[in-house]
Amino acid sequence: MNISRSYNNWRKYRQTVYELNLMSNRELADLGIARSDIRSVARQAVR
Repeated sequence: MNISRSYNNWRKYRQTVYELNLMSNRELADLGIARSDIRSVARQAVR
């Protein structure tokens, strides 16, 4: 993987984590996501 792709994936991961952390527990539950799962969900989103 080249450097620019790695950087873009990292940025997407960080943005996803940021946006999910802004949501309330209720909003996350509506999406079927536990707060403790945010990082793994973000990792899957980058793939």
